[in-house]
Amino acid sequence: MHSLLSRILSTTVALTALAIFSPLMIVIAIAIRMTSPGPAIFRQERVGLKGRRFTMYKFRTMRTDTDPYGFSPTDGSDPRLTRVGRWIRETSLDELPQLFNVLKGDMALVGPRPLLGWQYEQWTPQQRRRCDVLPGLTGWAQIRGRGDVSHEDKIELDLWYVDHRSVLLDLRILFGTFLH
Repeated sequence: MHSLLSRILSTTVALTALAIFSPLMIVIAIAIRMTSPGPAIFRQERVGLKGRRFTMYKFRTMRTDTDPYGFSPTDGSDPRLTRVGRWIRETSLDELPQLFNVLKGDMALVGPRPLLGWQYEQWTPQQRRRCDVLPGLTGWAQIRGRGDVSHEDKIELDLWYVDHRSVLLDLRILFGTFLH
């Protein structure tokens, strides 16, 4: 029952958000294209539900000559970030294109963040349990500390979410995301 309600909630919110934010998304895409060479949308293979691979979309925040599978910048002074990319990353607006992933059913609004393939391959079966649910735009680990939480603690927070997920918890996480 949670999966159906979560899917309905995710689809409804994603469609509404796309309708509201589409003008801003167009402006961001134009700003990216005008200030740095390369595409406005960054595509990357990620691992989702049950270990299935999918293409995740984000606004491009880094120069095109960087390793797309390396670690993400941890602060705004990273030289790989573009000028516009620095701002949209700090405001989390780079995540808006993932609303299309939600509509496609590759992601939900709430769940563990999607893994890179090399991360998934290195994890234990216990750690891979975080792929028992759809990955999300936001999640329990994001509202419990985001960048201030160690990688190991994020895994534990994600596993806690997998074991305790509910529509009420999803709503709590969504509201917590907007407050951060």
